[in-house]
This record gives sequence, structure tokens and C-alpha cells, in this order.
Amino acid sequence: MLSSLRPAFVTMLAFTALTGAALPLAIVGGAQILAPEKADGSLVIRDGQPVGSLLIGQNFTGAGFFHPRPSATVEPDPKDSSKTIPTPYAADNSAASNLAPTSKALIDRVRGDVAALHATSVPADAVTTSGSGLDPDISPENALMQADRVAAARHLATDQVRALIASHTQLPLLGFLGGARVNVLALNLALLNMPR
Repeated sequence: MLSSLRPAFVTMLAFTALTGAALPLAIVGGAQILAPEKADGSLVIRDGQPVGSLLIGQNFTGAGFFHPRPSATVEPDPKDSSKTIPTPYAADNSAASNLAPTSKALIDRVRGDVAALHATSVPADAVTTSGSGLDPDISPENALMQADRVAAARHLATDQVRALIASHTQLPLLGFLGGARVNVLALNLALLNMPR
């Protein structure tokens, strides 16, 4: 019996070493050589400190910043662990709200968000969450809707802010996959570099 277990055990150890250690290390090493910034999570460094990732949304709320798409992520309530509380862009707990389109809570939240924007036309991504709750991008229409507010708060000309949006708009992949998008973190960091 021991003679039949030994080959199985040796094979298991060999494949564990190969697929559990050697292959992942080779993939990570190759990624570090070919695209180090992407392999490190697309971190954005400002003044020597990481300020975020281009892949994960952040909760910008000030009038002088572009606001991201709403987030549906939640965390356990520190006062009552049987409940959850909204925690926008909690990267450790990525999730959608799981509210159906007919949910009264969802309909009321979206209506409230639309009313708060005071706009005649509101892009869908300005009031709806993504599947992960961590979407780092908004549509160019969403960014343009916010241009007047951002320009006024930063004492900039609206045309300057619109030009900044245009320069940060990424076209669909291969010209047809997905939609045009604007990375909120990149756009807000560019705002900080604009002369007033």
C-alpha cells in the first residue's frame, strides 16, 4: 500500500510546487518586467506617496472635485455587527446592492440623487452603481454635467475644465468595446495641477 501512495504523494508535491509556487512567481515576475505599473495595481504616486489606484474608485465629495459613480459597498456596523452601513468604495468588500429595478429603496435613492443634481438631463452612471461598487470611471457626459460646479468651485473657466475632460476621455477599447470613459482619479489629480 505504501508503494502506491508514494508516487501519488510525490506527484502532488511536484504539482503543488509547480502550480502553487513556480507558475505564480513566473507570472508575477513577467508582469513586473513587461508592465510594472500595472502589475503593482496601477497605483498613482503623488509627492512620493500613493494616493490611489486608477482601477478602484474613491469617494470624492468636495465641490471642487469630480464625483465618481455612486457606490453600493457596505461594511459591518461597528455598533451592531448584525447590521451593515454604507461605506462607499470599500475595496475590501466589493459588491452590488442586489436591489431589483422595482425596489422602492432603489427607486427612492435614484430619484433623490437625480433631484439633488438639479440637472435637466442626468446620465445613468451619475445615479446608478456599478456591479462592483468600485468603478473608477464615469462617462464623459457625467463629467461634463459636473464641469460648471467644478469650474466655479476652483475659480476656473468652464471651457478650461471641459478641455481637461476632453483630454482625459478614453475611447472604447479597439474603437468599439465598451463606452468612452473618464478616470475620476486621473481627472481630479489633473485639476490639482491646473493654474488658477
